[in-house]
Amino acid sequence: MYVPYLTARSTAVAFRSISYRFKSTSLDAKKILAIRREDASIWERRAPLAPLHVRQLVRKGVKVIVQPSNRRAYPLQSYVQSGAVVQEDISEAPVIIGVKQVPVDLLLPNKTYAFFSHTIKAQEANMPLLDACLDRNIRLIDYEKMVDSMNQRVVAFGRYAGIAGMINIMHGLGLRLLALGHHTPFMHIGPAHNYRDSGSAKQAVRASGYEIALAMMPRSIGPLTFVFTGSGNVSQGAQEIFQELPFEYVDVKDLPHVSQLGQTTKVYGAVVSRADHWVNKNGSSFDPEEAEQHPERYYSNFASNIAPHASVIVNGIYWAPDSPRLLTIPDAKRLLQPHYAPWLPTSIGSPALPHRLLAICDISADPGGSVEFMTDCTTIDNPFCLYDADYNKKTSDFAGPGVLVCSIDNMPTQLPLEATQSFGDLLRPYIFDIINSDANESFEKFKGSDVVQRAVIASNGKLTSNFEYIMEMRTQKDKSKSSKSRADNEKSVLVLGAGFVAAPLVEILTRDEKVHVIIASDLQAPSENVAKNAKKSNAESIVVDVLKNQDLLETLIQESDLVISLLPYSLHPIIAQKCIQFKKNMVTASYKSPEMRALHDEALDAGVTILNEVGLDPGIDHLFAMECFEQVHSNGGKITSFKSFCGGIPAPESADNSLLYKFSWNPRGVILNTLSSARWLEKGKVHEVPEGGALMDAVRDIDFLKGFNFEGYPNRDSLIYQDVYGLNSVRTLLRGTLRYKGFCNLMKGFHMMQLLNTNPHPLLHPNGPDITWRQFIANVLAQPEDILPTTVKNIMFEKIGQDEQRMQALEELGLLGDEMIAKKHSPFETLMYYLTNKLMYQPGERDLVVLRHEINVEWPDQSKEKRNINLVVYGDPDGYSAMAKTVGYPTGIAANMILNGEIQEKGVIGPTSVNVYNTMIKRLRMEGIRAVEKSTKY
Repeated sequence: MYVPYLTARSTAVAFRSISYRFKSTSLDAKKILAIRREDASIWERRAPLAPLHVRQLVRKGVKVIVQPSNRRAYPLQSYVQSGAVVQEDISEAPVIIGVKQVPVDLLLPNKTYAFFSHTIKAQEANMPLLDACLDRNIRLIDYEKMVDSMNQRVVAFGRYAGIAGMINIMHGLGLRLLALGHHTPFMHIGPAHNYRDSGSAKQAVRASGYEIALAMMPRSIGPLTFVFTGSGNVSQGAQEIFQELPFEYVDVKDLPHVSQLGQTTKVYGAVVSRADHWVNKNGSSFDPEEAEQHPERYYSNFASNIAPHASVIVNGIYWAPDSPRLLTIPDAKRLLQPHYAPWLPTSIGSPALPHRLLAICDISADPGGSVEFMTDCTTIDNPFCLYDADYNKKTSDFAGPGVLVCSIDNMPTQLPLEATQSFGDLLRPYIFDIINSDANESFEKFKGSDVVQRAVIASNGKLTSNFEYIMEMRTQKDKSKSSKSRADNEKSVLVLGAGFVAAPLVEILTRDEKVHVIIASDLQAPSENVAKNAKKSNAESIVVDVLKNQDLLETLIQESDLVISLLPYSLHPIIAQKCIQFKKNMVTASYKSPEMRALHDEALDAGVTILNEVGLDPGIDHLFAMECFEQVHSNGGKITSFKSFCGGIPAPESADNSLLYKFSWNPRGVILNTLSSARWLEKGKVHEVPEGGALMDAVRDIDFLKGFNFEGYPNRDSLIYQDVYGLNSVRTLLRGTLRYKGFCNLMKGFHMMQLLNTNPHPLLHPNGPDITWRQFIANVLAQPEDILPTTVKNIMFEKIGQDEQRMQALEELGLLGDEMIAKKHSPFETLMYYLTNKLMYQPGERDLVVLRHEINVEWPDQSKEKRNINLVVYGDPDGYSAMAKTVGYPTGIAANMILNGEIQEKGVIGPTSVNVYNTMIKRLRMEGIRAVEKSTKY
C-alpha cells in the first residue's frame, strides 16, 4: 500500500487502520535518522522510506531529517505532515539512508550509511566509493546483503523491478514487431513510467490481452513464448504482468512443441530454474547444494535447449562470476540465425520473423554477467538497444538485424510510489537495528540483528570478515588488466611472420586503437615495412628467430593476449605448444595438420583456443560451403555432391611466363602441394594418389568460367571434411587446386628432372664452387659439365618424355642458361629461391583469386538443385594483392572475434561453427570480398 498525499487527519486514520508493528526496542537517547536526497539519476524518484514509515518512526521518538528534493515521487509536504524535519544539512544524523550510491564527495565521515553500494562484486566503478568509506570510518550497510539464514534477500525492490521490466519489454516488443512489419496489440502498451501505478499498467496490458484472445495477432508471427529465469521476487513481479494476458504455462520440455504448434490467441510462459539447465560437468545429477557452493562444477545448456524456443527471455537471476552464463556472445550468433518455419502463412505483406528470439529483458542489469553481450545498461531515456550478433554491436534502432534488449538498472523507479512503499515495508523490521548503529564503536559491539550484521560491508576503516574477499577480487582484476608496457584496456597481439599476407591482417587489427600489434620476423626490413604501412601508432616491429631466440619468443607470447602465426605450417605446432603452456589463444590460416590436431586435448585442458584454417583455402572456402550446407539442412534437404576448386593465380594480363604463375605468397607451399598425396570421393568411389608427384597425373580440365583456361587437381585429403561438413549422404566430395592450363604439365617436368628433390645435393652447398643452371642440369642428367648445350637439351628432351611444352617452358625459365645459381642446399630450395625472384609480381601487375563451389542438393519432394558459388577477387596494383586480402582479412576478422569474446570454443578448432562462419562472411563483405551464388533446379 502507498499513500501519495497525507493530511494529519488522514494520516491518523491510516495508522489506526494499518497494523504495522516495529521490532521492540528501547531508545535511551534521542535517535536521529537522515534520508538523503537521491542524485544518481534524474529518474531516481524513490526513497528508502515512505511518509507512512516516517510517521511511525517519529511516534517512536526518532528524529527523521529529510533532505529536500522535488524529484521524489512522494512530495515533501507528505514527509512534513508525517513529522519529518526538512533541512539541507544532515550532518547531525549518525545514520544516513538512501537508495542508490552516494557521490564520494558527499560521504560524511564517521557515519553509518545504508544504500545499494554495488561493491560486492568488486565493481570497478564503485571501488572509489568503497575506498572512501574505509578512509572516512564509515559503516556501510548494503541492502543487497540483508539476507536471512537461508541466504534469501529480505529487503529489495525486486518485485517492482520485475513489474516495470515486464511492462517495458512488452512496450518494446510492440515496437520491434512493428519495425519487422507487424502491428500487434502490444503497440497499446507504453513504458512503465507512463502509468501512475502498476494497476493502471495492468489495465493497458489486460486490454491488449483481449485483442490477443480475439485472434488479432498476425499468424505469420507464430506462437509467442516467454521464458522467465528464476522464481524470486523479480520473476514473480514480471509474471504478475504476464498473467494479465491470456496465458498458459508450460513445462520447459514442452517449449519446442508449443513454439511451433501453439496458438496465437494466447501467450505461453515457462519458468526456468537452475535444475532445468545447469548440467554437472562430471555427468552426475543436479545437486542444489553443490550448485550453490560450487557453481564452477556446472555448465548451462540454456542457450542450446531453451533459448532457441523463446520469443522473449525475462532474466532476473543473480549471477556470480564463477557461475555459468545463460547466454554468451557466441550463443547469440547461433540463436539469431534465420528461423525456418514453413508451416507459418507468410507473404511479402506478412513476413516471417528473422529468428525466433525477439527480445530480452535483462532485469538483473549486470553488464557482462549472465547475458554476456549485455555490456552496458540501457536507461529510462533510451530503454532499448538492438544487439546485432554478427557484428557484435548495439544500435538504438528498432529495425534491422538483431535482438531487442532492455536492461535498465533502476527499473523500480519507474513505479516510484509503490516501490518506495513496498521497500519501506520490507525494511521496517530492521530499521531500528540500523538506527542503533554507531560507526565510531567497534563492529564487534554492534548488537544489531544477524540480518543487518551480515549486510555490513565495511566498519572501523576495514572490510568486515564476510567481505574481505572484495579486496582479493580487486587484486585479481587489477592483475588481469594491468600491463607494464601498455595502457589500460589495451589488448596485445603478436603476429609471427611478415610475409605477403601480413599487411592487410595488421591493418584490420590496428583499426581498433586499443589493439597493440607486434610484428615479429627473423628479418628486420619486412616487419618494419608492415608496421610502417599500417600507419598507426599501435603497431611496432621486432626481430626474432622463433627457433633460435626461444627466450625472447616466450616473453613475447606471455605478454600477448593473442598470437597469430603466419610462419611456415611446419612451425605452427611449436608455437601452439608455447601458447598452450602460457594459456594464450592462437590463430593461423593454415591447415589443421595431424601435429596440430594432436594438441587438441592439451588446448582444452589449458582453456585455450587454437583457431586454424581462417585464410582463403582453407578458410573462406569453409565459410561459403558451411553457409550453404546449413541453409540446405535447415530446410530439410541433403547434399549429394560437393566439388570445390580454389586458386591464387596471376590476372590473365599478368600470366606472361611459361609457368603461368607468379608468387604472391610462400612459394614452398605452392610447389610442395604438387608433391602431396590426395584422397577424394567421386560418384561413390574413393580415389587415392600417393605423394611424390603422381598428383600431377590426376589433373582435370575446369570449364566453369568460360573466359579462363583452367585446370585443377585434388588437394590433400578431402574425406576428412565429410564429418566436419556434416555430409553423411554425399557421393562426391572433392576439394581441389585451380591453375591455368599447362601448370601441372610443367610441374611434372620439374619432377622428372629431379628439381623438386628436397634432399641436399653436393653441387648446391652454399660454400661450394659456382655453378650455372646448365652445368647443374648436365650433372642431373649424368653428363659432364662441358657438354654441348644442344646435347644437354636433347638429353633433357628425352628425360621429360619428349614433351615440347615442358621443354619450351624449362628453356624460357632459364634452366639451360649460364646464369650462376644461388645455391640453397637442395634442388627444391634452390629452384624455389630462383623462381621466387624470377616470377615475382612487377609494379602495376595484379593477381587473381578464384573460388568455385559446385553443390548438388536433393530435396524432400525428390526435386534436385545445383548451386554454384563463385568468388573472384582481383588484386590492387597500388594496394594489397588478392591473395593478401583473402588470407589477411579473414585471419584478422577471426583474430578480432577471439579478442572480443565472439569465439570462445576451446581446443584446436576450425571456422565451421555457425557463430563463426556467418559472422566472418558478413564482415568479409564489408571488405569487398563477396561471393555470387547461382542456382539451377532440375
